[in-house]
Amino acid sequence: MRDVPGGWFIRYLHSVGASVLFIVVYLHMFRGLLYGSHRSPRELIWLLGMLLYVTLMAEAFFGYLLPWGNMSYWGAQVIISLFGAVPGIGPGLAEWIRGDFVVSDATLNRFFAFHVILVPLLLSLLVYLHIVALHKVGGNNPDGIDIKKNKDASGKPLDGIAFHPYYTVKDNLGVAVMMTALLAVVFFVPELGGWFLEKDNFAPADVLQTPPDIVPLWYLTPYYSILRAVTFEWLPGGAKLWGVLAMGAAIVVLFFLPWLDRSPVRSIRYRGWMYKTALTLFVVTFVMLGYLGTRNPSHVDLVLLKNVTWSQIGLVVYFAFFLLMPIYTRMDRTKPEPDRVTGQ
Repeated sequence: MRDVPGGWFIRYLHSVGASVLFIVVYLHMFRGLLYGSHRSPRELIWLLGMLLYVTLMAEAFFGYLLPWGNMSYWGAQVIISLFGAVPGIGPGLAEWIRGDFVVSDATLNRFFAFHVILVPLLLSLLVYLHIVALHKVGGNNPDGIDIKKNKDASGKPLDGIAFHPYYTVKDNLGVAVMMTALLAVVFFVPELGGWFLEKDNFAPADVLQTPPDIVPLWYLTPYYSILRAVTFEWLPGGAKLWGVLAMGAAIVVLFFLPWLDRSPVRSIRYRGWMYKTALTLFVVTFVMLGYLGTRNPSHVDLVLLKNVTWSQIGLVVYFAFFLLMPIYTRMDRTKPEPDRVTGQ
């Protein structure tokens, strides 16, 4: 892209656009946690959304190698080598994914095909299914109540509004605001201090020069931090295997959220202090893990403790939020839900 007219714009629009897309996805997921969009009868919507999220992460990983920068090269080498932790078939599996003994042109060609053709087609299918499932049961609302319980004489929900023009105008405003922010970053600070594009990735891939710290882009760093938090070599199979399992479990547990949440109400407006406190701790922990995933684990970038120690604390809090959810959501003292949407 450096060798074509306007290539800089295409490159920055692509890289910044990817980060903005993940910002929107994370905000969308957070809103779901706030208002109970994962609860019945929207379990299928949540599951399809989580499949979309995982597929987006795969798309980001496959595309990350394509610039063939030094950080891209070594990042791909590290992530693919994680498959080597699988007992018995690990080394052969990692070699099969790479298509070679090391990351090479064979890896680049197959990742290009995945990034440009296969994964976008899968994303398109999942987006379609996500929207179909949404239209089947209807959207949620900040009160978390079922508007179909109150209908007019024609059978339409009293608190329902048409998708057009209400939602389209609202969403167009959101798109305009996000596009303004995106283009401002593209034109003025496309690297955003190394968060959207790392300095090491402007250097061509070099098999003889390893970057000081090999880290993925920010939207994958919370899970990378969980991976590095497991340092106990006394575990059966070693720390690497359990780190990979912890990272995988951190993603898989999100799929079970609709059945872990046992609260009688959906929206945070009517939940008690336990869920509000747990959700606050979870968000702070997720952001902290994301930050620590970009830092050297042996350094001290937060207060007093090494980064790896904070990551281990974050790992415990992250999983406690989900595994203890059936208990604290059932024990929490909630407020009664209104019969109609409040409009607040």
